[in-house]
Amino acid sequence: MFYLVGLGLGDAKDITVKGLEIVRRAKRVYLEAYTSILTVGKEALEAYYGRKVILADREMVEQVSDELMADSDIEDIAFLVVGDPLGATTHTDLILRATEKGIPYHVIHNASIINAIGCCGLQLYNYGEVVSIVFWSDDWKPESFYDKILTNKKRGLHTLCLLDIKMKEQTIENLMKGRPVFEPPRFLSASLAAQQLLEIIRNRKEESSSALTADSICVAVARVGSQDQKIVAATLEEMSTTDMGTPLHSLRTHHKQGLLIQRELFPTEINQSSTRVGQAWAKMTLRNTKQK
Repeated sequence: MFYLVGLGLGDAKDITVKGLEIVRRAKRVYLEAYTSILTVGKEALEAYYGRKVILADREMVEQVSDELMADSDIEDIAFLVVGDPLGATTHTDLILRATEKGIPYHVIHNASIINAIGCCGLQLYNYGEVVSIVFWSDDWKPESFYDKILTNKKRGLHTLCLLDIKMKEQTIENLMKGRPVFEPPRFLSASLAAQQLLEIIRNRKEESSSALTADSICVAVARVGSQDQKIVAATLEEMSTTDMGTPLHSLRTHHKQGLLIQRELFPTEINQSSTRVGQAWAKMTLRNTKQK
């Protein structure tokens, strides 16, 4: 059986009991190491699981999946995924490949940022389409994510923005010359994502009620599920200079940041004393009232 096992968002102990049982009896155990990372490294997982863990990078998962699934018809093979196994299209593709080859598979679910974002106090059923904000470069500045945010806003829905992660990336020069030289890991921060959104706002100069402004409320979350998780609610302008913590670019840690763009809040969301969002919303409302 080929098992896709979710690890949750924190550390080695966030694996489910069922997942841990599978890991401990599996013939081989792989750790997918490029769509996300935990707060601990491979060594900590091996110590807790009592098993050797093989790192599976993008090339292995997307180009040599036959190696991953080898002997799955007669042995248990575990493929570990940070968060939930079905949180990325790459893992869905693995399931399709397994199906095509007649390989039996089973998914062991776990917490992901999609449901853990409830930690900021906003109700999960008020979210629209999840979007991804990518790193801009000098000659590539896509804006499609902004249009999806506006679509959600028109429908009265929050938007969860997943921020870009660059793992084992190559420069164009190294790629063209076939040199196996990789760039250091990079993690898009909430402040840089806010800066990119502000640039789009300034360039478009839209005045419709659904358009975002520098005063639009957003929420940044960092390292959700860990002991030092951080949640900050602010305007986009304020968020552009907010430090959510320096990302630790190694497989021993992770730096999960999400940016949440909001629609108007329900009273129950505003009144939650534990939510920074309601406080920020009340602050902005009071400021706008004074300006009028």
